[in-house]
Amino acid sequence: MAESFWADPNVEPKRAYRWLLFMGGVPQWIVKKVTKPSFSVSETPHDYLIHKFYYPGKVTWNEVSVTLADPVQPDSSATTLRILQDSGYAFPLDPNATNTISKAHSVNALGRVMIQQIGADGESIEEWTLVNAWVKEVKLGDLDYSSEDMVNVELTIRYDWAELNSAALGRAVR
Repeated sequence: MAESFWADPNVEPKRAYRWLLFMGGVPQWIVKKVTKPSFSVSETPHDYLIHKFYYPGKVTWNEVSVTLADPVQPDSSATTLRILQDSGYAFPLDPNATNTISKAHSVNALGRVMIQQIGADGESIEEWTLVNAWVKEVKLGDLDYSSEDMVNVELTIRYDWAELNSAALGRAVR
């Protein structure tokens, strides 16, 4: 079977350009790039005589990066500032303001974050949901007189863990 993999017309690899991102009221058509969830497992070494043994430790889910185009309308810069304000941030105009950013407000401001990979027929083949996702960092782009590029907004998303709903598995993996 392995020898005929590429010759089999029924085998379809996942493609890097077939996906949608659902996040905080951001229109899907301005999303240019997203990294899929990833994780790392720490290690704990144990030394014994001249040997070193390793044991798996804690799982850390790595940050997800999102790149948005910044059209005039809808304004991606304004959208990210709205998410920041909905997270609890207030500009320091009122010295008596007691607003602060909280995890609950930040998660609610971003809403449900889901990366959906789609197949050749437009059907969902894989869905990643970022649990308790919030915006950790925003870069509002670079301006350059010598460039004709579009301005991009880059977001770094932090989350507690990711859940996978895969057509191949027929169920959610938690």
